[in-house]
Amino acid sequence: MQKGRISPSFFAVFVLSGIWPAALGVTRYSIPEELERGWVVANIAADLGLEAGGLAQREVKLDIFHNKKYLDVNKNTGELYIIEKMDRENLCPTKTTNSCFLKLDVIIESPLRIFNIELEIKDINDNAPHFRRDRVELDVLESATPGERFSLPNAVDPDVDVNTIKTYKLSVSEQFTIEIQTGSDGTKYVDLVLTKALDREQRAVHNLILTAVDGGVPVRSGTANIIVRVQDTNDNAPHFDKPIYTINMTENTPFGTRVIKLNATDLDEGANADIIYSFTLYTSEKTQDVFSLNPSTGEITVRGTIDYEDMKFYEMHVEAKDKGLHPLQGQCRVVVHVTDMNDNYPEITIQSVKNTVSENTPVGTVIALVGISDKDTGDNGKVSLAIHQPYQPFILNKSSERPDHYELIVSEPLDRERLAEYDVTLIVTDSGVPALSDNETISVHLLDINDNEPQFSQSYYLIRVTENNAPGSLLSSLTAVDPDLHENQYLVYFIVEREIANTSMSMLFSINPENGKLYALKTFDYEIEKEFLFHIEARDSGVPPLSSNVTVHIIIVDQNDNTPVIVSPWRAHGSVVEEKIPRSTDKGSLVSKVIAIDGDSVLNSRITYQFLQVTDATLFSLDQYNGEIRTMRMFSYRDPRLQRLVVVAKDNGEPALSATVTIKLSTVETAVKAYSDMTEVPLEYDIFSDLNLYLVIGLGSVSFLLLITVLVTIVLKCQKPKSSKAAPPCRNSVISERNSTIADSTLVSNDAYWYSMFLAETRKGKLVVRQPAPKGSRYIVSSLPRSTGLTETSDSAPSTLQASTTSSNSST
Repeated sequence: MQKGRISPSFFAVFVLSGIWPAALGVTRYSIPEELERGWVVANIAADLGLEAGGLAQREVKLDIFHNKKYLDVNKNTGELYIIEKMDRENLCPTKTTNSCFLKLDVIIESPLRIFNIELEIKDINDNAPHFRRDRVELDVLESATPGERFSLPNAVDPDVDVNTIKTYKLSVSEQFTIEIQTGSDGTKYVDLVLTKALDREQRAVHNLILTAVDGGVPVRSGTANIIVRVQDTNDNAPHFDKPIYTINMTENTPFGTRVIKLNATDLDEGANADIIYSFTLYTSEKTQDVFSLNPSTGEITVRGTIDYEDMKFYEMHVEAKDKGLHPLQGQCRVVVHVTDMNDNYPEITIQSVKNTVSENTPVGTVIALVGISDKDTGDNGKVSLAIHQPYQPFILNKSSERPDHYELIVSEPLDRERLAEYDVTLIVTDSGVPALSDNETISVHLLDINDNEPQFSQSYYLIRVTENNAPGSLLSSLTAVDPDLHENQYLVYFIVEREIANTSMSMLFSINPENGKLYALKTFDYEIEKEFLFHIEARDSGVPPLSSNVTVHIIIVDQNDNTPVIVSPWRAHGSVVEEKIPRSTDKGSLVSKVIAIDGDSVLNSRITYQFLQVTDATLFSLDQYNGEIRTMRMFSYRDPRLQRLVVVAKDNGEPALSATVTIKLSTVETAVKAYSDMTEVPLEYDIFSDLNLYLVIGLGSVSFLLLITVLVTIVLKCQKPKSSKAAPPCRNSVISERNSTIADSTLVSNDAYWYSMFLAETRKGKLVVRQPAPKGSRYIVSSLPRSTGLTETSDSAPSTLQASTTSSNSST
């Protein structure tokens, strides 16, 4: 709490009755406004005759007759102190009186006593005067007399006494001053007084600053801008630059030619400066028939014929009058001297003309007959005729009989497509000084004939169509243009018929005869159809019709729409292949080969192989390009007998398509001896011929029967006890052998899946059957690598599959 104390400026009167609990006395204190919080106003315990030590035990309340609590009592010391800063202007907003009191009651319990306290809030100069309007605009006539008064808004100051507004001040001005008046309530008012006559033409706007000053310490002030606009009065007459204007003009000046533009000035503004021009009564009617005067702009123009032979000069008296309430005027005189000239223009007479001709009009055809004349005599009457545009297909031919007549004839072949209309301007000129001339224009329209063939924007259209398109899809728009008109320009499009494999082009494609939009009538398959070549013809509707055609080359673009098909190893049941392999197989031996084919082309048919799952990744390797599965090391006793390999064949399309095969390999202890003594029987084979198809079907049937026979034989042998330690060759046993004279690697198996390998490997190669396959034989399938480094026994085909058979009971 701030240790400050305010002694009461007024004496405290205590009139206490001896009868409890009423208190009739009022204690008054006085403090300035805006005191800080914690400031001690007075010690009410001492002023009210109370013991400060006893207030702590007695309940003390402070009841302030206001919506906000500004004071409180210290119960230990009995001091009345400030808890909220007080603003006299908020507590006492009205200025009906200079006094401002805050009334409060001090209530003390045990016994109950009530003390009335009035706290007077003294004003300090904490507010500056301000104007309700900081910008005042006044309109004052320049004819206002000195001494005229104009009321100005007064300023306000919420402070009182000496702290309120004391006086007003005006910025320096030669024409204005102020007078201050005081109202009955003490409010000061200010008037603006004109001290000197105004002249708008010298100064149209006066900017003044009115300042209100209070009487506080320190002094505070506020300002307002006073803008005085001087209103014009009609005190200036219009004035011309010259009293007399002299103009020289030639006769026959064209109508509308400006003679002169008069300009009278008026120093006034508004209507007092708006000027109207007019001829006075001193101007003759004949002169007014030849010249016209614009009343708004003062411009004098020619409105009639100026003829030197008629009048040698013209005199005009012009008056300028403003639009003021009492208009003022000024006058001038305009004298026009006429100069004699060659005033008769030569004339052109069109006697006969053909405005419409065909574009195939022959050279030398007469288009028009033209006559020329001039009313003048001598050199002024000698005339000549010429074409204004020298590069037009027309010339003038002077008549031998009448020198003043000409023929306009065609001098070059006409072409409507180059220019459909000609404006031939003929100019006739006399020999006067200066020479006069006239002109006439003959418009010649050309009629169209069908002399232009339709023209396509391209001489060759290459259109790429992605396969599997929707029937009726738009392929392209083949539009031609014909520069002719009307029916000679109307084009019809159609397909020039051509058959491919007994199929007409109109069954595959359709063209809109009106706009040349080409549509596909069927869905194309790249694997069946790769391209089409035909012609589109555009023909106009002229008589006779003209036409042109364009070559259209349709290229079917492949999509990745064929999933790879795994043809090797052959799978009789589902996608799982079971094979057997000796545990003594060497490192790098061929275990199996996965072959997949894809009906797509280029990137979409390029197949790569990879393991999807493998029991032991250290045991087998897979060539990602040829699908060969080889051993990476020899088998050990720790390796499980059953190995499961899942191979995925994936094409290179976007998105890629794939197929998988699962190969279950079981290891056996006894190896099956391979057979290398085989006789080769070369056989050229075309996989796509009908005969080959029947052979493949027959071979597959035989293989299937052979497979059933082998299975039955194995079951019967397995039921008999065998003394030999060697295990009989099973159906799925696979032996990997090296035979450089046959191939890079050889697969020997009882399984008939070599047929599927044949399908895959002989699409672009040959099949070499070394030996017929007897019943109960095993199949040895050898794949020749697709490289140039073939052995002497192999041919130059890019891919060769060799198949041979050996008897299961014979020896090598």
